[in-house]
Amino acid sequence: MSAVRVLVGTQKGAFILTSDSNRKDWEINGPHFAGWEIYHINGSSVNPNRLYASQSSGWFGQVIQRSDDGGQTWEAVDNQFAYEGNPGTHQSFDGSQHPWEFTRVWNLQPSLSDSETVYAGVEDAALFVSRDGGKSWQELSGLREAKGNLWQPGAGGMCLHTILLDPNNPARIFVAISAAGAFRTDDGGKTWTPINQGLQSPYELPDPTAEVGHCVHNLAMHPSRPDVLFMQKHWDVMRSDDAGGMWREVSGNLPSDFGFPIAVHSHEPETIYVVPIKSDSEHYPPEGKLRVYRSRSGGETWEALTNGLPQHDCYVNIYRTAMAVDSLDSCGVYFGTTGGQVYASSDSGDNWTCIVHDLPKVLSVEVQTLP
Repeated sequence: MSAVRVLVGTQKGAFILTSDSNRKDWEINGPHFAGWEIYHINGSSVNPNRLYASQSSGWFGQVIQRSDDGGQTWEAVDNQFAYEGNPGTHQSFDGSQHPWEFTRVWNLQPSLSDSETVYAGVEDAALFVSRDGGKSWQELSGLREAKGNLWQPGAGGMCLHTILLDPNNPARIFVAISAAGAFRTDDGGKTWTPINQGLQSPYELPDPTAEVGHCVHNLAMHPSRPDVLFMQKHWDVMRSDDAGGMWREVSGNLPSDFGFPIAVHSHEPETIYVVPIKSDSEHYPPEGKLRVYRSRSGGETWEALTNGLPQHDCYVNIYRTAMAVDSLDSCGVYFGTTGGQVYASSDSGDNWTCIVHDLPKVLSVEVQTLP
């Protein structure tokens, strides 16, 4: 019988939740690295027992942890993230130039074909790769050549927070940076192309033709259609049918087109999920009602999913990497909140259950479907 492992990164440690394929009863293990911010914890699809965690502290800095037994034991691996050459400067909030400085790892994305290869998205924004299980890291510095001097921080810092690997083409990678935009490489990271045409940011970026500068919050794809991308932007939900060559808005009838996470159903490439919040200054659900919105038409129309979710006096937020799906026959959808709850649906979002509550603020949620 298949099983599900939910990997939860929080403000004060990591938690691992496991269940069988019924997804009704959950075992909670943790906290791992208690007291540390776990920006991201993720597992390999090639070797499911290989996990990576980004452990961060304002006092002690960045530590990458690795487990080879599904999270029972951990070891610290290499934490040296050195920019190649002279990284130069990027724009600061006030438009002045600021030197590139490493702060933390926001995203860890294991290779789809090699358990020893893992990518890391960091702040200040850059993409690193390890080909020895995290023992050493090298920057894919060609990314910064895509007008990196014009990138500038969003409210959460200048972070590379999203990494999508094309399952059909190992040389193609998509990344998103706040607040620089989305980028694609077709040669394994040597050269990069900004893919921001069609995005509109009239308040933050008055120039509609600017190649970089958009605040992209998240990207998602279905593995069967890697040329079709969905985006949750600072404002607007967007779609591209040509690998980011051009974007069009698909916010439809959403109550707010501001939010952070976006996910695609594991078996239905046109079914996508978002969690709208009120605005960029009021990070809570509209009307205090926690609603996941689902579109079965690729974003043309949306329906509110509310059964099992609080529909009054709810003022939590859901961060960009805090939503994920499993690959069981009836697709499971999971998300975590800043209030410390993790909600799960075993029927594609029709019904929701809080599978754990009273955790620290949830920073990330990933899901592994185990044999």
